[in-house]
Amino acid sequence: MAALARWCLRHRLATLLIWLCALGGVAAAAGVTGSAYSDDYEVPGTESGRAGELLEAGFEDLGGDAATVVWHTPGSTVRDPGVERTMTRTLHEIAALPGVGDVSGPYGEGARAQERISADGRTAYATVTFHDRAADIPPGQVRALADTARDAAGDGLRVELGGTAVAPAEAPSGHLSEVAGVAVAAVVLFLAFGSLAASLLPVATALVSVGTAYAAIVLLGHVMNVADFAPMLGTLVGLGVGIDYALFIVTRHRGGLRRGLSVDEAAREAVATTGRAVVFAGATVCVALLGMLVLRLGFLDGVAVAASLTVVLTVAASVTLLPALLSFIGMRALGRRERVRPAVHGPRGEHTPGLAARWSAFVERRPRLLGLAAAALMAVLAVPTLSLHLGTSDQGNDPASATTRQAYDLLADGFGPGVNGPLTVAAHLDGADDQLAMGGLPAVLRNTEGVASVSPVTYNGSGDTAFVTVVPTSSPQSRETSELVDRLREDVLPQVGDTTSLRLHVGGVTAGYDDFAEVIVGKLPLFVAVVVGLGCLLLLLAFRSLAVPLKAAVMNVAAVAASFGVVVAVFQWGWGSEPLGLGSAGPVEPFLPVIMVSVLFGLSMDYQVFLVGRMYEEWLRTGDNRRSVRVGLAETGRVINSAAVIMISVFLAFVLSGDRVIAMFGIGLAAAVALDAFVLRTLLVPALMHLLGGANWWLPARLDRLLPRLSIEPPDSAVGRAKIPVEGADEPGRQAAGVR
Repeated sequence: MAALARWCLRHRLATLLIWLCALGGVAAAAGVTGSAYSDDYEVPGTESGRAGELLEAGFEDLGGDAATVVWHTPGSTVRDPGVERTMTRTLHEIAALPGVGDVSGPYGEGARAQERISADGRTAYATVTFHDRAADIPPGQVRALADTARDAAGDGLRVELGGTAVAPAEAPSGHLSEVAGVAVAAVVLFLAFGSLAASLLPVATALVSVGTAYAAIVLLGHVMNVADFAPMLGTLVGLGVGIDYALFIVTRHRGGLRRGLSVDEAAREAVATTGRAVVFAGATVCVALLGMLVLRLGFLDGVAVAASLTVVLTVAASVTLLPALLSFIGMRALGRRERVRPAVHGPRGEHTPGLAARWSAFVERRPRLLGLAAAALMAVLAVPTLSLHLGTSDQGNDPASATTRQAYDLLADGFGPGVNGPLTVAAHLDGADDQLAMGGLPAVLRNTEGVASVSPVTYNGSGDTAFVTVVPTSSPQSRETSELVDRLREDVLPQVGDTTSLRLHVGGVTAGYDDFAEVIVGKLPLFVAVVVGLGCLLLLLAFRSLAVPLKAAVMNVAAVAASFGVVVAVFQWGWGSEPLGLGSAGPVEPFLPVIMVSVLFGLSMDYQVFLVGRMYEEWLRTGDNRRSVRVGLAETGRVINSAAVIMISVFLAFVLSGDRVIAMFGIGLAAAVALDAFVLRTLLVPALMHLLGGANWWLPARLDRLLPRLSIEPPDSAVGRAKIPVEGADEPGRQAAGVR
């Protein structure tokens, strides 16, 4: 690391130009190729997946994604001649818009048309089918549809739009959240450093690395399946860890300047010491993220690689670009008063009193009481996790002011809640017996509990594939709809084709998310075991201790459980979701636990490495556990808390993105970081380490000889264990340190 720092400092202009060329080149390539993200979260091999495959193979003319135009007349009926003329003209105009393949409305002959008018005659809807999937529809086409539909609204006629094609256009731009997060981070850095130049460097480093990563993720979407929310998630994680990593290095660099080191010496020392910890912390984040690969779920593989790529680039920028920028600003990394202190008063010592030191001494005096209080708080916050319900959130969870939510509510009021999430029963037909059984299916389904209505059977051109649409009596995200899916699969449908070769498969939104959740829950224990196991192995190699990785695993599980408790309370129970603009209460997305566990384990390891790393350094120097814990907490507490405030601000700013999934990530990660930094790392961890004494650093001699050596500090910075401890070292500490 020292050699890398020397090269970057000696060739600071070349280092800066390399990063700027990388950013510009990758961004230009991404601009030329465009994005190719995927919004397909289906799991192959599941019941709903097979239904989708049948429909895709048998009905090539189903078209792309659809939008729904809903109109309501509170004072008359939709059959009023004036309303009918207005909406008929509007639907003809919509059919002529670019990108629109088909428009099916209520004003026509046949039962299908009449089904689009509610029983009370006050609400009607039309389905607009585009040629392309929602991700490929140009925003201009959706805006043209929205403008044309809204022009029809007037006195006594209300028009709203819903459907998968409309949702992306309704979401506000995510750039507002990024700007807000960066602005708050810059303010916190300025308050912490007292130097404008020093406060801007972590932000600049993070922006360059995250910008490069964002463009790289765009290119990545052309070679593998990358979820449409992956770039935003990568930006969220990248800004948080990127600014934090740079903060740790700048803090160490400023400490060197205050001790009288030259600019280059201080930067080289910062990269050689804290930079190694940054690389190690980044590696733990990547290990946790890449743990998603064990699930073998296509779109999660893309998310894992995209987020890991962002972390790798932020780490690389922190140990290369940042020292070059530190060399450019020179002594301006310190505030004005600090710049004159070494010349007037001489070099400043490392150990300075302050709030962090007083807090560290307070924890040392009352470890049992404070440890119990912290554990109780984490347990209380984790209680809502016990009622976690995985499922699909839909446009019924959008903010009340959104047109998608208005259309959803109008349809639910006029046609029943199930119309917003119908189920599809599909089958491949092989012979006359199968066709006969399929023809009798609607009658069987209409007599099934939980079914509101069933469409006639629809056959493809060759007659070998057919499906029916089932409208439940309950909403798509309710447990009753999930129970209906199970009832159809286990009891009703097997009896329909028991004397034939007919195999019926239930698909649709609710069925797909239920299948996805079942797969995730089934693989979650293996995933958590892999992530926890690899994280513990890295800490075992770094700190040569059994207690340190075990405590880290327990703390990480506690942080995950408590943060999920917050997510459940806000999004599933709806505590404050509407005032925050996050929509109404609903289930938690099935893939959220996997991604959040990956990110949270990685971020928790960051603070564990920086906190325990400083304690370990002091332990190697003195062999005194109490002093090591006290000094480690005192010297890292302030920077960890500052880093946590920055990361919390960045994560909470992403609530402004308008995307419910990203908002879940933002609030969950912000809660986890707050609890991790202010409860676990600065309270519960040091309290436990005080109680364990020298056992914190115990490792069986045989295991010590077998394990390879991995140090997060440079070889010349650690003093051997045989050094005589300071006066007052505890006896277990003397024995563990090898002192006789």
